[in-house]
Amino acid sequence: MALDTWDQPDGPPQVLALLPGDRTDRNLGAAVDIGTTTVTVWLVDLQSGKVVAQASDYNGQIARGEDVISRIIYARKPGNLAELQGLVVGTINRLLEAACRQVDAAPADIFKLTIAANPTMMHLLLSIPPDQIRLAPFIPAVNHAPTLAAAELGLAAHPQALVDCLPGVASYVGADISAGVLSTDMDEAAELTLFIDVGTNGETVLGNADWLVTCACSAGPAFEGGGVEHGMRATAGAIEEVWINNDTLEPAYRVIGREGEKPRGICGSGLLGLLAEMFVTGVVDKAGNLRLGRSPRIREGEHGPEYVVAWGSETAHGRDIVLTKIDIDNLMRAKAAIYAGFTVMAQSVGVELADVSQMLIGGSFGQYINVEKAVQIGLLPDLPAPPGSASPWDRFRFLGNTSIRGAYMALLRRDVRAHLADVARTMTYLELSADNSFYDAFTSALFLPHTDVTQFPSVQAILSG
Repeated sequence: MALDTWDQPDGPPQVLALLPGDRTDRNLGAAVDIGTTTVTVWLVDLQSGKVVAQASDYNGQIARGEDVISRIIYARKPGNLAELQGLVVGTINRLLEAACRQVDAAPADIFKLTIAANPTMMHLLLSIPPDQIRLAPFIPAVNHAPTLAAAELGLAAHPQALVDCLPGVASYVGADISAGVLSTDMDEAAELTLFIDVGTNGETVLGNADWLVTCACSAGPAFEGGGVEHGMRATAGAIEEVWINNDTLEPAYRVIGREGEKPRGICGSGLLGLLAEMFVTGVVDKAGNLRLGRSPRIREGEHGPEYVVAWGSETAHGRDIVLTKIDIDNLMRAKAAIYAGFTVMAQSVGVELADVSQMLIGGSFGQYINVEKAVQIGLLPDLPAPPGSASPWDRFRFLGNTSIRGAYMALLRRDVRAHLADVARTMTYLELSADNSFYDAFTSALFLPHTDVTQFPSVQAILSG
């Protein structure tokens, strides 16, 4: 007979199940990241701490709104809050079941879960009305939720499995960012650090071991493939990088998957690189307008001007893969919101971006980010090389999905969960919606790379070369 127990945040261990024989190989936990656009699950062997399976998919709530504000508004109508809770729980359960199938386990073998999410997603998961998040003074109903049983939320796990909803910070900065900061160790760093989560809500944290300030902006789902005609997650068949010939304007691209994998769409890193290539080769101007007539690939499409990345004969579904003017506008709004957010935040605390020693970039939009191309479109700042380095790109590190990594760390250790709560409590939140300078900065950033191109000397050099 095996006795499965797990420690609660406070108090003695709790008996969850009595199992026949030695079942330690089926003592599983799950780390869950609920993003506005994407939900990710890591299945973990609690004996070894090893991640044994992973699964991710679009958040089922997208059908009811692509951003947090639209979902908050939708949730106000009778019955809609329960619907949104059911949609996200359904997504999580499908992913838990898919991850369990990968290792021939059952959801009932999951005895512990940690969940990281932004405040709106956390409220919707817990069936708590999120109205006050979008209304002054922008106070969420809960930042630190109590430990729950899986059955209380309807999660596909052992009914008594303990669920820790990790602590958030404020109305638009949640446990996903607390977990991200934890996973980067920036709260223990001596040097000034800027952490940017390139996702739907564009959260940013600035500081070091002495202080942390954070903000969020509504960037939209474009960099995760949402709101883009041929956008997709970074899975097999996604174009993850694009190069455009400066003379012929013909593209070359790399596809995620096995050798010879045909493209089905474009993931976030591919969209970022594609927009940069289109700009520096002159396919689009600084306002994102396509220059019709320069190439057969630049044409008037069903939804307006578009650039053909892959002809139908090259794709898995037999249709042309294109980037439309509408797609470009969505990408430019996303990059403008993120850039404006961290520049206004830095100004508010009297910090020059050139003083930042390291820039940490999180997000689930691809396997990596091409920093040079992110600078070319004005998503990331154009900074000088750090001391002792010849390359300015040495300031930047792409970390992938930091939220799920933080949730994984918290899953395994009680002291990490306690430390994460301390991190969340010590962050100072800047509400951008109450700062008029943000709207000015956002408008200025709605160009490639920016209305003030002197902020981007490396891009100036390319354009004048």
